[in-house]
Amino acid sequence: MSDTTCHMSISLDGFVAGPEQSREHPLGMRGHELHSWHIGDPRATEADELATGWLMRPRGAYVMGRNMFGPVRGDWDEDWRGWWGAEPPYHAPVFVLTHHARQAIEMEGGTTFFFVTEGFDEAYARAVGAAGGRGVDIAGGASTVRQALQAGVVDELTLDVAPVLLGSGERMFDGVDEFGFEPVEVLHSPLSTHIRYRRVAQE
Repeated sequence: MSDTTCHMSISLDGFVAGPEQSREHPLGMRGHELHSWHIGDPRATEADELATGWLMRPRGAYVMGRNMFGPVRGDWDEDWRGWWGAEPPYHAPVFVLTHHARQAIEMEGGTTFFFVTEGFDEAYARAVGAAGGRGVDIAGGASTVRQALQAGVVDELTLDVAPVLLGSGERMFDGVDEFGFEPVEVLHSPLSTHIRYRRVAQE
């Protein structure tokens, strides 16, 4: 499937990560509450399992922001290789937006992280080329997703709306002037309402 997808968990007040992201809190303070539907909560239902399948479906390449890749800021002054251990879950090229150049990192299982300093459009173009028609996923975080929405490249957007109010953190839709999607499937559980949207065709 050659579509560009994006799948994000979000709070009722529009945050996809909590404040004060750090090594100890990679999703920010209380950010993990947005993801309980797929990280082992015993209240998870069949709907959450189906949505997890949407989240984990293989893609040909990924684009993510540096904040999602890790907590290191500024120059790469340590050998940070991502949150995911020796074998990240992507199994495909991942293009990381950054202002600081770095050599590519090849991981186990087919994931290679490429660091792109020329901006979102360049990272996305490289991801499309690397995907070989198997589709690109905009993996996050908030700033990268905003850029993808503003560029109009997302064909399918899935939001997992958690019944949580974070109050502050990283917003995804700030600066996005037009939504341009319609819902095509909805699943729900006590932990999240999973809404799959498709871009509305322009007449």
